[in-house]
Amino acid sequence: MFKKSKRKIVASIMLILVLLLAGTLCTIYLASYSDMTEENRDLLDHYVEGYIYPKTKNGDGPDIQGDRDERGDPRGKRPMLELSTFYSVVFSPEREVLAVDNGEVSAYSEEELTKLAEGILEEEKEKGKKGSLLYEKKDKGGYILVAFLDNTLMLESAGTLVTYTLIFGGIALVLIFLLANYMAGKILAPLEENYERQKQFVSDAGHELKTPAAVINANLELLTREIGENQWLSNIQYENQRMSALITQLLDLARAENASSQMEPLDLSHLVWGETLPFEPVAYEKGLALNSSIEEEIWVNGNSVQLKQLTSILIDNGIRHGSQGKEVDLELKRVKNSAVLSVANEGREIPEEQRKHLFERFYRSDQARAAEDGHYGLGLAIAKAIAQTHKGSIQVQCRDGMVIFLVKLPLQKGNTPKS
Repeated sequence: MFKKSKRKIVASIMLILVLLLAGTLCTIYLASYSDMTEENRDLLDHYVEGYIYPKTKNGDGPDIQGDRDERGDPRGKRPMLELSTFYSVVFSPEREVLAVDNGEVSAYSEEELTKLAEGILEEEKEKGKKGSLLYEKKDKGGYILVAFLDNTLMLESAGTLVTYTLIFGGIALVLIFLLANYMAGKILAPLEENYERQKQFVSDAGHELKTPAAVINANLELLTREIGENQWLSNIQYENQRMSALITQLLDLARAENASSQMEPLDLSHLVWGETLPFEPVAYEKGLALNSSIEEEIWVNGNSVQLKQLTSILIDNGIRHGSQGKEVDLELKRVKNSAVLSVANEGREIPEEQRKHLFERFYRSDQARAAEDGHYGLGLAIAKAIAQTHKGSIQVQCRDGMVIFLVKLPLQKGNTPKS
């Protein structure tokens, strides 16, 4: 139980941290990408606005204006312009290529840039992106300029940022996982110790009380023989029987919670069938019909005494809470890799709030009848302990006027043992 709680605590911490890391990473990446893209677009705008094609095909054309380099590119206006890689393709109004500039060191040939630019001319968009290139198209009067800014460096920078964030984030998550695992163990250690002491106390108290109860019962029998039946002796005997029943259930609970119970291959179908037969007359006396549907040859690895007790608890619970004239249905079947035992009875729906506590010790939904029928709210707690000891689970469902208790136990590997 505590191992499961520890796993849940560590899993919750790690899930929160992973979500925080993912959210932080996405925020950083998107913010960086957005800022860098916006900056690059501004640079491309500045480049396009300041660009002047210095000559036409026949050698006549405008002179270089302003502070420009030999290609007519603006310079000195913004430092980032000199650190950025620009490409350009100039077209005449008739769409004839006048000039192609693919930079001093380019990843793109003149043919590739020309082909990209011609495709952009056919599009309506003035600005956009082609692969790792940002582009802008502008009619400059006597010619059409298609300019590109190489975005590769920005993408590589963003990729590097993500890579290092993932590496250091992963290392941090591993360290935090180890720390969370250690701290969860420290936090749960006192609770586990108290729980173990409580279980030991229940076991010890049960064993210690068995002897006084037996002595009281023996003395009652002697007194009855000496002085005969009377009201006071009957009251003592009744209360002693109740106390003996409670002691027995406490010891059953202690045994059920002992994870070291001897396990062996069992034919659960045969075991459940054997436990069902004695309850048929009990159900009949209460005006109920006990129906059973048991699939054959369902084998599990378990403790026969505990599994018989589990079956008896569920059947007894179904009969006690069944409505007179109705039916109690028991079913055992294979579902994937599990043996599923269900006991259903017609009755009023159990409120959701009560379902949460049904498997707790000494919990009874009908407090007015507490212990009057020899049941002290330990039966379902014992059933849960047995199911968990067998690496299974138990739950209650309410639907269509039926109250259904379901137990799932793992099937034995191979299902049936080899003879």
